Amino acid sequence: MASTADTKLELFLPLLQAAQGLDLSDPAQARTELESRFPAASADADALRTTLSKWLAAGEICERGELPMCFGRITKQTPESLDFSIDIVHMNGPGPRHKHPQGEVNFCIATDGEPLFDGQGPGWVVFPPDSVHVPTVTGGTMLIVYLLPSGAMEFMKSA
Repeated sequence: MASTADTKLELFLPLLQAAQGLDLSDPAQARTELESRFPAASADADALRTTLSKWLAAGEICERGELPMCFGRITKQTPESLDFSIDIVHMNGPGPRHKHPQGEVNFCIATDGEPLFDGQGPGWVVFPPDSVHVPTVTGGTMLIVYLLPSGAMEFMKSA
């Protein structure tokens, strides 16, 4: 029988496979490619949203912190996670300022209202290598799956 961690990792494999090998230096092009590999409006994406919503309600993900930002880690980067770390954040406001040395791939799910993540709606959101931001959700609440190549992220002092 697979462990809970194995089961969780298995759920994210389609996202990991969609993000694998992408050039993140052109976020718009990367987002287009991600959408072609794993469409945000597909039945598979609906199944992912349903499972993540159940896990969130059961306290199985985003178990640390409190809104405006609850968070949790699914896995550090490993060969099984295609060298991405996977974190999930439930947000309705700002998070900590950080840098993406190798870029960041996010799959965003609206859970309340009409949320935007750094001005972008639900679905794929990409940040290029060496980008810096204060991740912020406005207009509602989102569940965000963060995929970090090689797990690379640097927290920074607020500007």
